[in-house]
Amino acid sequence: MIGFVPFIENIKKRLQEPLPGRIAHEKMASDARLKLKMPSPSERTRESAVLILFYPQNDKIYIPLILRPQYDGVHGGQMAFPGGRAEKEDENLVRTAMREAQEEIGVRLTDVKILGKLTKLFIPASNFYVQPVIGFMSHKPEFYPDAREVDKVVEVTLDEILNPEIIGRKVLNVRGVEVDAPFYQIQEHVVWGATAMMIAELVAVLESSNN
Repeated sequence: MIGFVPFIENIKKRLQEPLPGRIAHEKMASDARLKLKMPSPSERTRESAVLILFYPQNDKIYIPLILRPQYDGVHGGQMAFPGGRAEKEDENLVRTAMREAQEEIGVRLTDVKILGKLTKLFIPASNFYVQPVIGFMSHKPEFYPDAREVDKVVEVTLDEILNPEIIGRKVLNVRGVEVDAPFYQIQEHVVWGATAMMIAELVAVLESSNN
């Protein structure tokens, strides 16, 4: 496996180049999103950001995902990256991603270094326009999940993310509506929707950074 420092250097360089964006997103988009005319961001759309955080542990590279608690909302019980809506005090969306990661999983912001950003993704169901931010820590963080926001933290290895065999497709029941969608089977969790679309772009970036 490539060492952590060269891996980080490769990713940082790749993120300065054009991103795969929609081409990658569409690989993990639901049928409804691909076939129907989805609304576009409007003046009522809320800016938000998530943090994709790399760190080393036992000669492997990890990123944390979170399982949202079950609640009566659009994203209840779903897998996601730590993140949330922008607040007025956030000077930019990078700050939003870092603040939310600190609040949700207890990551120390002074330990996080930012590498770059992926393509923003609009989520019609929640009317969020999400900026994925990529960062890293030189060591495994201590996680202190906020029980109101996070049911548990799921640590995922880079090898898992890059394994094409974790990709599947099925009809999901989402708040009483059937949705035909591709998904990632990550450990015992089904990851689909916007998070899967972000992972698809991340995987495309990771694969091209090794070429």
